[in-house]
Amino acid sequence: MTCCYIGLGANIDDPVHQLELALQALSALPQTALVRVSSLYGSRPLGPEDQPDYVNAVAEINTQLEPMALLDALQSQEQQQGRIKRRHWGERCIDLDLLLYGSLTMDSDRLTIPHKELHKRSFVVEPLREIAPGLHLPDGTAIAELEPEFGGELHRIGALSVDL
Repeated sequence: MTCCYIGLGANIDDPVHQLELALQALSALPQTALVRVSSLYGSRPLGPEDQPDYVNAVAEINTQLEPMALLDALQSQEQQQGRIKRRHWGERCIDLDLLLYGSLTMDSDRLTIPHKELHKRSFVVEPLREIAPGLHLPDGTAIAELEPEFGGELHRIGALSVDL
């Protein structure tokens, strides 16, 4: 089993419910166990400001799926939930990002691990710190040492009700 971290975000179509649906799908993936989920965090949009605030979280999973199979499963779930890309960094009903896949580093046309923007986004770093405070990135950088540039101030807005 490989420990992976998945970033979840949504800002339309009942974002909290969208995150709950995505987490249920993660927990139902074959050869995969949902280990823990961060609190929910509210944040201003990173892109165009004429959209609702985001609700974000990070989930830790253990999986035997290979990285590309996991990416395919995440993208399939986004489609099942009705994700439509309207504009770059625009509103979305669900966004699922493979942030870390064990200590693997990878850079392909479809997938970069660690996620290339992970260290810059407070709405990813803070939830990661919450559920894995001792985590180190594959290059050895401690998650506790990261100082994100984007995402503004976050506020905890609650927790998801998910069976682990």
